[in-house]
Amino acid sequence: MINRIMNLFPLWAVLFSILAYSIPDLFAGMKSAIIPLLTLIMFGMGMTLTFQNFIDVLKNPTVLIMGVVLQYLLMPLTAYVIGITLNLSNELIAGMVLVGASPGGTASNVITFLAKGRVALSITLTLSSTLLAVLLTPYLSYLYLNELIEVPVWNMFLSVLQIVLAPVLIGTLINSLWGSNIEKYKNVFPLLSVAAIVIIIAIIVALNKDNLSKIGFVIASAVILHNSIGLAAGYFFPKIFRYDPETCRTIAFEVGMQNSGLAVALAIKFYGSVAAIPGAVFSIWHNISGSLLAGFWRQKQK
Repeated sequence: MINRIMNLFPLWAVLFSILAYSIPDLFAGMKSAIIPLLTLIMFGMGMTLTFQNFIDVLKNPTVLIMGVVLQYLLMPLTAYVIGITLNLSNELIAGMVLVGASPGGTASNVITFLAKGRVALSITLTLSSTLLAVLLTPYLSYLYLNELIEVPVWNMFLSVLQIVLAPVLIGTLINSLWGSNIEKYKNVFPLLSVAAIVIIIAIIVALNKDNLSKIGFVIASAVILHNSIGLAAGYFFPKIFRYDPETCRTIAFEVGMQNSGLAVALAIKFYGSVAAIPGAVFSIWHNISGSLLAGFWRQKQK
């Protein structure tokens, strides 16, 4: 039952987005809940890990480095170029770059499983990029945005530390020490993460109903292009080096699917609700595109 609910995540995201757009008052007052909800998501991710996963990060450094470099080199650069090319406002470009400079999303682990990719590698890549995000997300944001808009690097660093690293490590510590005792409760954390992401998306849609009606098509085009480039590069680059299809699929999802919830939280905190629109749209779209692609690859293997 839980797996069925999680597999329908793109549907929930779309339905709640429509609900929030139709009746924004249901969610607009929940703006202050975005950061606590994201913290819950990261804690849930930590509850699926043990400190052995940190050790395993070092066991296959080549493919790990490839995935992380592709993600942090390609995605923020692509976001910036798309934003400038489409003549987006500074706030929207900031939102695009924050998406690109965010680590891999936890949804990529689920989508990799559905696509019959390498789940252990996916988790390791997500973990590595999440840890690096503490430094790279603020730095890359400054690199691309400092001439357009003020980037509070230190405050952003502290926020990523608080929102990402601390809850992941706390969850990992609990799972490492008492994982066997709470095994029957672990399935609830992915479900909570899905619910939290859906609510975050709904809040952003509600806060930006008027803006979405004016710039929705442009932002949707920018996000779809950004996500498509990430998925394509993540798949074909390792394929050039003759990695197996499972590895190529895994890196594709890890590069193309960002922790857009983090981008939304940082955008809301430092630039306002307009800057959060790209992250909200990305949250919906990358799960739809990822699910469709996973279904295609899964059927192809039968």
